[in-house]
Amino acid sequence: MPRLSEVIAALENLWPAERAESWDAVGTVVGDPDQEVARVLFAVDPVQEIVDEAVKLGADLLVTHHPLYLRGTTTVAASTFKGRVVHTLIRNDIALHVAHTNADTADPGVSDALAGALDLRVVRPLVPDPADPEGRRGLGRVCELDHPLPLREFAARAAERLPATAQGIRVAGDPEQVVRTVAVSGGSGDSLFDQVRAAGVDAFLTADLRHHPASEFLAGTAHSPLALLDAAHWATEWPWCELAAAQLDEISDRHGWDLRVHVSKTVTDPWTAHAASTTTNTPGAPN
Repeated sequence: MPRLSEVIAALENLWPAERAESWDAVGTVVGDPDQEVARVLFAVDPVQEIVDEAVKLGADLLVTHHPLYLRGTTTVAASTFKGRVVHTLIRNDIALHVAHTNADTADPGVSDALAGALDLRVVRPLVPDPADPEGRRGLGRVCELDHPLPLREFAARAAERLPATAQGIRVAGDPEQVVRTVAVSGGSGDSLFDQVRAAGVDAFLTADLRHHPASEFLAGTAHSPLALLDAAHWATEWPWCELAAAQLDEISDRHGWDLRVHVSKTVTDPWTAHAASTTTNTPGAPN
């Protein structure tokens, strides 16, 4: 069995910490470099439910996409939510490693996994990494469909292929609009509207779209209709867990490590239910 330091070195080779955004908090949060690792669990969120799953699984290492302490802390007291996570990890000899924005821009990375889940062909990064001479790394991806689809059918595909959440897929645009090219970005994506408009795609699929940025973006593309598809944040990033697990499996085989790699299927999207609006609540509709 490899030591934690060996596994972390392999993960850092996939997602170097220096490629994370300056505001990000990536890398190893908890763990003894000399401990042996036999079982690894991948998940999106380092929440207590996932940590308890890691304990039940007998995992030695938990790898998550989202950081535990993104903005720092002054306490790890078990009376706090995050402190309890740390205590549970240490008590059960489970290491925690985070790959966030360094996994977003990797090749392959979070948006590649999202594109793969939707059967899209990746053409190029949406926001290329200027430090990558090959032009393959970067934030988001510009993709093509094998066959053009009406927006309603592409939205249905996204709802079917991405993990189920209470939100589902919100859509802005003409349902019959033909979609041939799509920009995708796992996680929050409304900061990328300028790059999406410049990419000349037919649709943009991402998460956490807010009212004002989305409204202004749509108004700015009124003469060249561009559809928006808004999925749950967790759902757009979960496919990366399967990609990352497969990458570690390949490394394990190459090194002759006896690693058992798992992907959590626990839904950690915070929203648990959805109540559809009714026509009787439409302003001006008869009561």
